Amino acid sequence: MAVYTQVSDAALAEFLSAYDLGAALAFKGIAEGVENSNYYLETELGQFFLTLFEKRVNAAELPYFIGLKQHLAGKGFPCPEPVMGRDGQALRTLEGRPAVIVSFLEGLSPKRPNVRQCRALGENLARMHLALADFPMTRENSLGPKSWAALWAGRADDADALQPGLSGTVEAAFAEILRARDSFAELPHGTIHADLFPDNAFFLGDDFCGAFDFYFACTDALAYDLAVCLNAWAFDDGHAADGSALEYNFSKGAALIAGYQSVRPLNAMERDALPVLCLGASMRFFLTRLVDWTSTPAGALVRPKNPLEYAARLAFHRRMESAEGYGA
Repeated sequence: MAVYTQVSDAALAEFLSAYDLGAALAFKGIAEGVENSNYYLETELGQFFLTLFEKRVNAAELPYFIGLKQHLAGKGFPCPEPVMGRDGQALRTLEGRPAVIVSFLEGLSPKRPNVRQCRALGENLARMHLALADFPMTRENSLGPKSWAALWAGRADDADALQPGLSGTVEAAFAEILRARDSFAELPHGTIHADLFPDNAFFLGDDFCGAFDFYFACTDALAYDLAVCLNAWAFDDGHAADGSALEYNFSKGAALIAGYQSVRPLNAMERDALPVLCLGASMRFFLTRLVDWTSTPAGALVRPKNPLEYAARLAFHRRMESAEGYGA
């Protein structure tokens, strides 16, 4: 979550007049994340989240994201449910941006997830995949391998400025992923979150409370979603400026995979593909972080995340030869 677009009191009041939520009692920007403008909203009727869509979200795809959350909520999976206005529509415009209000989730995002939280995350990732198995809408992964050449174009010097020789590592990882890409089509596919980082999940203690920020959700390999989560949840934060202190936490990774497989076991092809899927997931987040590192507006209430953390992950995954190395 983040804040790029500021909302005036007058604009908010006019926006809320389309709902039966009462007047605003509290309204505060949420600084975490790098994609959309997000606010905590409290009205006379209760607590909500308000999102204004920016940057990489295509407004034409917003009905997909709204329908996905409605589908999950209907299946009992905990996620923010879009709030309809009096006209029956969830999507409207605020400060010139597409905007939506969603229901409030209790909980906190874990700053340093523990093993039990990783296990719970894996279980609920698999439950989410099963709940979405009959979701009828589809969306191509807009940040899959097809997009990477454009993201990388002209940024080799930026990468080498961050870490000498990094551009060579990135291009070698590109080649490995592209060699394996044709085999990905044979893996089980479905609707995935594609961005389920700790700051997109809520817990109370070790209990999973819900997932949110589904605006990169798409149709892709289910095991790729697991690979994204291994990258996001199973590495202990490094403190070195170049990300060199980052380490894979085998206990967390094994717990996450075990939790997932307790609900939806991986097949043999998915297990074999896990290292290159993890490499691909780390490439996706390295590239988008590199772009954000060099282009985030100076006035945004957000700090871009260091791409070197994902450069370290790229190096790790290139050394990994089997799913057993991740704890599978």
